[in-house]
Amino acid sequence: MTRHRVFGPVYIVGVAESQLGEVWDQTELSMVALAAREALMEAGMTYKDVDAVFTNYMGEEGSVQVGEYLGIQPRFADSSDLGGAAFEAFVHHAVLAIDAGRCEVALVAYASRQRTRRVRTMSRDNDRSTLASQFELSYGLPAPVGHYALIAARHMYQFGTKPEQLAEVAVAARKWAQLNPKAWSRDPLTVEDVLASRMICDPLHRLDCCLITDGGGAIVVTNRARARNANSKPIRILGAGESHTHWTIAQMPDMTVSAGAVSASEAFAMAGITPSDVDVLEPYDSFTITVLLALEDLGFCAKGEGGSFVEDGRLAPGGALPALTSGGGLSYNHPGAFGLMLLIEAVRQLRGDAGDRQVPNANIGVAHGVGGFMSTASTVVLARD
Repeated sequence: MTRHRVFGPVYIVGVAESQLGEVWDQTELSMVALAAREALMEAGMTYKDVDAVFTNYMGEEGSVQVGEYLGIQPRFADSSDLGGAAFEAFVHHAVLAIDAGRCEVALVAYASRQRTRRVRTMSRDNDRSTLASQFELSYGLPAPVGHYALIAARHMYQFGTKPEQLAEVAVAARKWAQLNPKAWSRDPLTVEDVLASRMICDPLHRLDCCLITDGGGAIVVTNRARARNANSKPIRILGAGESHTHWTIAQMPDMTVSAGAVSASEAFAMAGITPSDVDVLEPYDSFTITVLLALEDLGFCAKGEGGSFVEDGRLAPGGALPALTSGGGLSYNHPGAFGLMLLIEAVRQLRGDAGDRQVPNANIGVAHGVGGFMSTASTVVLARD
């Protein structure tokens, strides 16, 4: 495929996680500060170098509060609410802003203490003025698990997808998590264990659902000139795309097709790659069904074939398509919005810094974020330069 470039070389030059799991001795802002400092150290930079700030779910004014806390007065800022897909979208926006000369060094950051504070990012739908409260919660549809359960049920009805196939995703994630010392859940897991776990919202069992943890992180995005001085190996951003389709589930055009069909098509075309070129995939795994739709919509298999595609450990260590390599939201960490963690893991894989879970000869990686009720999607293609 011919590679079409619409921007100059842009790189991720620093990545870092905040504290993960249960965080009692930090605030969300201090977690961001610590992760940002570590990511900037990898980049060979300090806060003074940052002239763009991107964040989501960080207070009422997002980037304004983060900028104040870090002592950054940015030339460019973005707090677009695309849920878990926001962070891949922020990379897209940062690339465009850097290419347009609106900034040189972009900090993308996020942190949440949803576990220790006993809150969920979706809790805002308890506001009785929202469309979801008026037309969904009043009929007993729990957010967000009810929405994803509807999508899973439709996929099963339309394509014959089996609960055992959904469970394969959770098992693959756990096998990767067993190689990651930072993962929250590392005990052995089988398909039978997933199916025996408590039914949360038919057909999704407890182990089909992501973790609820604290966590966060930061990444640094910059141009080629600034990337030359990084203390870590710069990873090039080849392509990016984003899209959204609906908010209330009744308005989802097709419950078996996500916004990823558009975001991935645009990202892959910009990067000049096809799915067969991808060495490591980091799909959003809020639920096991989220991964099946991603595999189909990104073109790794045909529509309706996601269930059979993941059988026999295809996504697990040693499988044909290494995916969920950190352990994913199902076993590693899920702080309410997981898209930033996908980028961090993809960068580490492409640098060769993933330790025991390192995918051999990983040259091209994809991070694919999903937000809301399968409402938003954003895709980033990364590569060793």
